[in-house]
Amino acid sequence: MDRRGFVKGVGLAAAMLGLAGGATAAGTSPVWADDYRPSPNSLMYRVLVPEIFAPLPDPADHVPAIVIGSGFGASIAALRLAQSGTEVAVLERGSRWPNDPWRNIFAVDTVPDGRGFWHRTTFTGVNRVPMSFDLFGGVLDVSNYPGIDVWRGACVGGGSVVFTGVMIEPEQRFFDHVFGGVVDYREMHDVYYPRVRETLRPSPIPDDIYRSFAFAHARAWDDQVRAAGFIPQRIDGMWNWNIIRDELAGRSKPSATVGCSNLGNSNGAKFDLNQNYLRYAEATGRARIYPGHRVDAIAKEPGASGRYTVALTKLAPTGEVLRTRTLTCDKLFLGAGSIGTSELLVRARDTGALPNLNEHIGEGWGSNGDVGMARPLSSLDLGTQGAPSASRILDEAGTPVSLENWFIPGVTPFDIGTLASLALVLDDTRGRFVYDPTTGRVDLQWPDNGAAGYLARALEVNAKAACHCQTIGLPVIGGDASFTAHPLGGAVIGRATDGYGRVRGYRGLYVVDGAAVPGSTGTVNPALTISALAERNIEQIISSGE
Repeated sequence: MDRRGFVKGVGLAAAMLGLAGGATAAGTSPVWADDYRPSPNSLMYRVLVPEIFAPLPDPADHVPAIVIGSGFGASIAALRLAQSGTEVAVLERGSRWPNDPWRNIFAVDTVPDGRGFWHRTTFTGVNRVPMSFDLFGGVLDVSNYPGIDVWRGACVGGGSVVFTGVMIEPEQRFFDHVFGGVVDYREMHDVYYPRVRETLRPSPIPDDIYRSFAFAHARAWDDQVRAAGFIPQRIDGMWNWNIIRDELAGRSKPSATVGCSNLGNSNGAKFDLNQNYLRYAEATGRARIYPGHRVDAIAKEPGASGRYTVALTKLAPTGEVLRTRTLTCDKLFLGAGSIGTSELLVRARDTGALPNLNEHIGEGWGSNGDVGMARPLSSLDLGTQGAPSASRILDEAGTPVSLENWFIPGVTPFDIGTLASLALVLDDTRGRFVYDPTTGRVDLQWPDNGAAGYLARALEVNAKAACHCQTIGLPVIGGDASFTAHPLGGAVIGRATDGYGRVRGYRGLYVVDGAAVPGSTGTVNPALTISALAERNIEQIISSGE
């Protein structure tokens, strides 16, 4: 059936199932948030993923602790607070997506639709090929700023749903370069990195999977870097390898084995936070998760109560406003990611809602030195490109840079014609967030041509790694530093906060996510460091009582 016929059939099915009605009362017109608009295919999504259209619960007017966001830092804070006996409300703007071994719950990376992206209709990825799709509340938010695009999660589980599962601990010398002594590496290495690993269970790709048809690209990548004189190191990934084995054996719909990752894995192959920290937090009975709740502003009540106020908009997946209200809490934990947390704090300071926030709020933002790299395949070993990253190399001949084996999404064996890498450069370029009172927006100011230095260094290492390709006359394809999937900073630990994420100037206000990280995690993906830092900080906050 073609798309038009499918949509027509879905509309009929929706009407028969009673799904056509929205949350708006009969005879009234819906209100759409900001510039959101209803997708013409919203009925199709109701049939494809009816779970996200279920009635959304509402938090109480007052909660002892509110956690904004549901990514790595937020989920860890929620669990540890709940375990300590505190009632917690977790507010997440995106939907809570289910898993199924045979349905495409999420949009497939190769043919995305509205389920893939957070209220946008076009997207140009690192291959620079533009794509169009429906406006809908999908899982990946791509925020455009002058000079750089930022990718971030917009769903329950946050970045854990849309990242590629890589969990690497940085070298101590790189960690110390970034954190400047504010955080003790030995403490992180001995206590908090292991604590996170115990829960998230990252592990390297097993040999039987590495030898399968879905990882021919990984083997070719390793062969190339060895020929160039590098020694590939195996990478720990946050994957359920048994589900990936199911894909390979035909017991589950292909997802991770055909390069699906950045728009989620429908079958649960990625061991995201919904399967661990968030699940454990809810199991305590003290933490509750509220999808579809976008936080618009934070402030503090005047007077002796000292309670924080949280203004929010309750959204349907279509962008329809279901309700607006303001909650209060005694303690407020910001885990909305580097962009979300920084926006809330900068707006609160510059509008006078939280005037005691210091001058470091909004400063120190970095891209983690991300560069998407490509080079040609130099073997005839064909297969699809599985999403889990198998290995990495580290080059310290100049500015330190790592290259990780990456993937090209696709479902045919011929998608392996290009080998992808993600470069992560130890770069000190930083941007800042600025509030515009004429629009009410908080914008990211990135230096003009801010990525030029680390792009050049990444290209240099990519060319070195591809030297075997060049000997047979194939060109190195190049790199793209116009985006980052690893936004960090904006409320940097030891500057905007104390050494444990307590926001300076306010008691009971905390940063628990990547906004606290000083723009880089030292040539590695940030998920493990964000998580370990959150474990460290929340332990001290709870034990001290402040």
